Amino acid sequence: MQFIEGGVTAPEGFTANGMLCGIKPGRTKNDTALIFSERPCAAAGMFTRNRVKAESVRLTMRNIADGKAQAVIANSGNANACTGQEGALAAKRMADCASRALGISGEDVIVCSTGVIGVRLPVEVIERNIDALASGLSKDGHKAAREAIMTTDTRFKECAVETEIGGKKVRLGTMCKGSGMIHINLGTMLSFVTTDCAITSAMLKKALERSVAGTYNCVSVDGDTSTNDTLTVLANGMAGNPLIDSEGGDFDIFCEALDALNTVMAKKIAADGEGATRLIECNVRGAQSQESARALAKAVISSSLVKAAMFGCDANFGRFLCAMGYSGIDFNPDRTSIWFTSRPGAERYFDETLPFEVHGEDSVQVFKDGAPVDFDEDLARKIMGREAVEILVQCADGDADGTAWGCDLTYDYVKINGDYRT
Repeated sequence: MQFIEGGVTAPEGFTANGMLCGIKPGRTKNDTALIFSERPCAAAGMFTRNRVKAESVRLTMRNIADGKAQAVIANSGNANACTGQEGALAAKRMADCASRALGISGEDVIVCSTGVIGVRLPVEVIERNIDALASGLSKDGHKAAREAIMTTDTRFKECAVETEIGGKKVRLGTMCKGSGMIHINLGTMLSFVTTDCAITSAMLKKALERSVAGTYNCVSVDGDTSTNDTLTVLANGMAGNPLIDSEGGDFDIFCEALDALNTVMAKKIAADGEGATRLIECNVRGAQSQESARALAKAVISSSLVKAAMFGCDANFGRFLCAMGYSGIDFNPDRTSIWFTSRPGAERYFDETLPFEVHGEDSVQVFKDGAPVDFDEDLARKIMGREAVEILVQCADGDADGTAWGCDLTYDYVKINGDYRT
């Protein structure tokens, strides 16, 4: 498996586009994206567990219930959530105008929205521009599309990989957005995966559920689960590999590639948290189970006190232990140790081939077997001040590992969200 360029258009048969329709006054960047497969696709999705769901989420859940889709239309600047029957009609109008422009059924269109909650979506501006959006679909269109789904994101987020399944070259591509309102339990997080792999919708769903547990669901920026969280995958089968319709070697290869994509995206969302100055990765080792390890790690990176300490470069390990203690996971604090570690340069944190290690002058142990240890405060501040910081928690309760990603909590987070609507 290798990482490649191209995002959602890297797989065979997929094109994309993005343009500015004028959904939110004052926006100058693209605000509407379109992804299209020249062939009908097997489809699967996972959605927010928030009881309050955006109208686009409700519609998409219905549209892909049959395991089929062929296109995605997504807008930023307006979440179309808490908008009642008018919002439901607007979501359907998005699907209908895309279907007319593409010549497909409206029930085969995935609809997503992101932005301000509780504001009417001016769907008419999308309808006026849909023909231009569709006519501009291209292999290079992933660049315009990835920008169109951004809200408070400071950088686009996309990735693609290539692997071999059944003797055929198979590609998977993705783009996502997410910066604030992020405490994913499948904010606002939108993610679209495309692939030319031949795989059934049932196996796509199984792969997605397996992957999300250790990637997107291990991310938290601010503890808020959005009304709009959506992750969908479309597979058009154009790679020509033998159809994956059961578990086995080919399915495992597909899952490995999907995990690689989703892990990179999870890290990019955490690193781009609203107002964030650094990415935090917490690795828990020696837990009773993988689920326990992930829950402990997520408790650490979700704690507001931990996030504030990371912003202040304060090696206050008591906050980490406190978060683990209220996580509900059984572990022995008297046999737990903690290190902070990092390396200059953030690029290594997006390279899945590099293992987590403790490195001499770039690491500092602050807690050993249930007791504090003397450590160099200046070295701790230096390590914690880098753009990506790794926290290693070594337990002695089993042999399972787990990872979660978050970011620091800064003054700018409050500034961004204090007047977001107005």
